[in-house]
Amino acid sequence: MARKDAARPNARKTPTPQPAQRRWALAVAVAIVIGASLLARGVMGPGAAEARSPRAEATQASHQAPTVAANLPAGGPPHDVMAIVNGKDISRQALVQACVERHGEDVLESLVNKRLIEHHCHKRGVSVTTAEVDAEVERMAKRFKLGREQWLELLQNQRGVDEAEYKRDILWPTLALRKLAADQVQPTDKELKEAYETQFGPAVRVRLIVVTDAEVAAKVQREAAARPAEFARLAMAHSQDINSASIGGLIQPIRPHAGDPVVERAAFTLEPGQVSSVIKAGEQFVILKCEGRLDPRPVPMADVKAELTETIVEQKLRGVANDLFAKLQSAAVIQNVYNDPKLRDTMPGVVATVNGDAVTMADLGRECLVRHGEEVLEVEISHLLLRQALEGSQVTVSQSDLENEMRHAAELAGVVEANGQVDLNRWVKMATKEQDLSYEQYVRDSVWPSAALKKLTSGRVEVTTEDLEKGFEANYGEKVRCRAIVLGNLRRAQEVWDKSRSNPTMEFFGDLAEEYSIEPSSRTLRGEVPPVRKYSGQPQLEEAAFALADGQLSGIVQVADKFLILKCEGREPAMNVTMDVVRTELEKDIYEKKLRLTMSEEFERVRTAARIDNYLAGTSQAPAKRSGVKQAGRVQDSKVQPTSATR
Repeated sequence: MARKDAARPNARKTPTPQPAQRRWALAVAVAIVIGASLLARGVMGPGAAEARSPRAEATQASHQAPTVAANLPAGGPPHDVMAIVNGKDISRQALVQACVERHGEDVLESLVNKRLIEHHCHKRGVSVTTAEVDAEVERMAKRFKLGREQWLELLQNQRGVDEAEYKRDILWPTLALRKLAADQVQPTDKELKEAYETQFGPAVRVRLIVVTDAEVAAKVQREAAARPAEFARLAMAHSQDINSASIGGLIQPIRPHAGDPVVERAAFTLEPGQVSSVIKAGEQFVILKCEGRLDPRPVPMADVKAELTETIVEQKLRGVANDLFAKLQSAAVIQNVYNDPKLRDTMPGVVATVNGDAVTMADLGRECLVRHGEEVLEVEISHLLLRQALEGSQVTVSQSDLENEMRHAAELAGVVEANGQVDLNRWVKMATKEQDLSYEQYVRDSVWPSAALKKLTSGRVEVTTEDLEKGFEANYGEKVRCRAIVLGNLRRAQEVWDKSRSNPTMEFFGDLAEEYSIEPSSRTLRGEVPPVRKYSGQPQLEEAAFALADGQLSGIVQVADKFLILKCEGREPAMNVTMDVVRTELEKDIYEKKLRLTMSEEFERVRTAARIDNYLAGTSQAPAKRSGVKQAGRVQDSKVQPTSATR
């Protein structure tokens, strides 16, 4: 969609930072809200830089990172070896260089802006003590109803942020900004009242249709107003908001002061079952149908005032952070030596200056290793494993292979010219911009590993008749429309199942889903989920769904560690299409999915068969002792068995 904020009435709009301050300001703003997102880690695929030598390509890059000094102190284990992979070392120097190449610009921006805050705090006589940082850890843990150690463990396991990073790069900037902006972020009575109404006030359950053409909107609105019961079908047929269209236009309840005020006002004027007129929202046109009202929650303001105040302060701090950074940066004298080859020649070992204060390459390398060392080391280990596997199989990845891989990716994405030829240049621009990578990084970390794994799995994938039949049934066959309640344990599932059996109405089942389902989407949408199709990868769920008649309640279905209760709403008939019409496209799609699965399995085999000592992470892995598995670097001579490629 062109504008998500228009299609999502409850999406709160926030100011857009200027480019120079964007990453740091947004990182701090997000950290303020969730306490752990400043250092959210990107996942980089295994691979190397080019057909001949991954490190050579990075060194030859036109926009290469400056070489890190060999004597750089950067933390980690005291020795120079960061990992050993099948007897091959990855040195500290190589790892720091790899970290700087991938993350140097972002980390430098963070360092520069942190220096700016430090300078401003010094001028204002503001300091943040260790005790204050520790107290903030305790406060955040209590906010999420966890013990201190549980909170820190959660950050480590789910956000990849250790205690030192959390204190240094999230809490310290947050506390410093709070002190610097204390007089600008206190909430007014009006803001507190609106925040209370948003969280505890009445809400409207609606379905939504979003289109970008006024004439189409008017036509759809007339149909919906004439036949409100058909609104879900019209949403699925016409709405350009894909997420809600797939479930009949259902969205989360609209609450006051939470999104577009025009859409909110329209929603709150509707009676249950009523369809709105066409609502202009930005460049889009919205049609609503009221599904019901949610009463206000009887929570006294006095009980939640402190919590609401804290939330508003944190929200306002986002805008203050943007304004503050803009002022600090406009008043500061900053030299970016890192991106200027001429300055690098005159200022060796320096990557930036902030009001005359030098940020050295040692500072940058140390910070890059501290923040990104473990993740980048995993990538470097993967690079090395693939190179060893290629050498062991006596195959190479050529420049032609890399270009073919990029052309294939462009073709899959539909980036083609009018004559049907792949537009490779446009694809590369799109891919690098979307991932915020240089061309060299894109080739090294995305293209090369994919091309390498294709070489290692060459000739091992075929599309069988069974695959085609299953794929056809999954994509074009009959589907079952169900509502679902997802529970976390069997005892609760039995209780809810018994409740649903006692009242067979769909409305009551929706009430139960809203009260008990632990899966957010099904809870919010009163149990509505996408139709169940065959061969989707969940055989227990499929079997249970296809055994139901319209209106029938299922038994308790266990899927992994969850327990599901289904209630059938009917069937969607098979599409009127024959295998002959779709065979070619279906075969290509299944082949692509089976190929990706085989490549993933091959990389897992190579890694499992390797000896890896990771001294930075403190882990060690010996080759798995399994029959039929050869040494790392040798391709296992086996044929991929037919699997469901329609997942």
